[in-house]
Amino acid sequence: MTPKKVEQKNPERRPPIAVIMGHVDHGKTTLLDYIRSTNVALREAGGITQSIGAYEIEHAGQKITFIDTPGHEAFSKMRARGARVADLAILVVAADDGVKPQTKDALKYILAEKVPFVVAINKIDKPGADIDKAINDLMQLGVYLEGRGGDVSWHAISAKTGEGVSDLLDLLLLASELEDIHCTGDHVSSGVVISVKSDAKRGVMTSVIVKNGSLEQGAMIATHTAIGKVKILENYLGKTAKEIIPSAPAIVFGFENSPKVGEVFCAHRDEKVLRTSLEQFEREQHEVTKSLIAEDDVSKRVPLFLKADELGSLEVLKDTIESLVTTLPIIIIKASVGSITENDTKDAEGMKATIIGFHTKIDKAAQNMRETKKINIITSDIIYELVDALTEYAKTAIEKEKRTLEILGVFGQPKGKERVIGGKVLCGPILRNESFEVWHGTRKTGEGRILNLQSNKKDVAEAEKDMEVGMLVECESDIRIGNHLVFLD
Repeated sequence: MTPKKVEQKNPERRPPIAVIMGHVDHGKTTLLDYIRSTNVALREAGGITQSIGAYEIEHAGQKITFIDTPGHEAFSKMRARGARVADLAILVVAADDGVKPQTKDALKYILAEKVPFVVAINKIDKPGADIDKAINDLMQLGVYLEGRGGDVSWHAISAKTGEGVSDLLDLLLLASELEDIHCTGDHVSSGVVISVKSDAKRGVMTSVIVKNGSLEQGAMIATHTAIGKVKILENYLGKTAKEIIPSAPAIVFGFENSPKVGEVFCAHRDEKVLRTSLEQFEREQHEVTKSLIAEDDVSKRVPLFLKADELGSLEVLKDTIESLVTTLPIIIIKASVGSITENDTKDAEGMKATIIGFHTKIDKAAQNMRETKKINIITSDIIYELVDALTEYAKTAIEKEKRTLEILGVFGQPKGKERVIGGKVLCGPILRNESFEVWHGTRKTGEGRILNLQSNKKDVAEAEKDMEVGMLVECESDIRIGNHLVFLD
């Protein structure tokens, strides 16, 4: 029997969920500590006695939830599972140090997840502070600040003295208004798991942030890997609560086994409604992940399908593969129990994915598909052998550059689908009459074909790496200077 569909209320505004990111020693923790110290509720409660991964403040009469993450690993896990927990980000850059490697890593995450952000140029109280240098460094990364030729909001601050922090939070709230952050008001509560710990007296302690609906004490709660009942519900201050509203952090006791950081949870008093909602959400997230894979193609991320003989083996496999996310360009887009089937190989072919099988077999139809369509399948009953094989394969995939040309010039007006362009071959060779994809950054914007290829004003059949060429191409979409043409093997 199909459960009765739960009626949704109209979307309503909710407070923003924010994360502070940047290079080590640029003041992320100091900024969080200063914001905590100015929060009345935290002061009256004597601070948080144990870290739950997030806390709530009030500024200018409005609430903001901050995620207190120890680094990028949790976000990598959330990305691997298709969940985005932060609505907004503050990118911290030290005025005395400028852009550093982790600044670039943080910006890469922000842009990949399409998280709106503001910039905090910190440590302006230090003798060697040079705000202009920090601004120029950001420009080299394509981040143009307001008043300096761009539209990214920013403020100079000192997290140590508090100078400018209030104005920075004002910018964050303004960004929240522009983004129109809202929740569905659904009777089914949902959100993201941000940390999991073991409490000797009360069991599994799970920290979550609610994104939609109100999380209530007594409700059934589930993720893809864990289920339970909300026996004890606490707010971020550790005080018992009957319900937690959207955007607020919460502590949940009652999971029968430990959920995974980054998983989406759903909660409802009716278990059938709960399971139906979770299945529907996972289907939606699978489609989102497929879209992310398509957009992320240029970054050479390797999509993976995981298969194992039973749930316990699958969990071991998932945990092991997820530990590699920060070192290898991989992303898990599907994980299931059972033999590797023909449907698995068809899906893998369509998404150019690699199938990783642990303690499982390949059925005959899948084996035939593997051989005829050249589907990459790695199987073993020994976990470290899978890790070694995947590591070697992923590194090979990284090293195999796509044949690419950078657009340096666009000449005249298009004539129908035909365009005259010029560019430099970054990785070749490229051939006359072959097809290409047009990419703007990490976004595919169109497809086309080379009609004529010239070098030094002479027709050529192909062009090698570092050659500058002129081309007549056929393409329906716009082509601009700075775009890349990617040629498929």
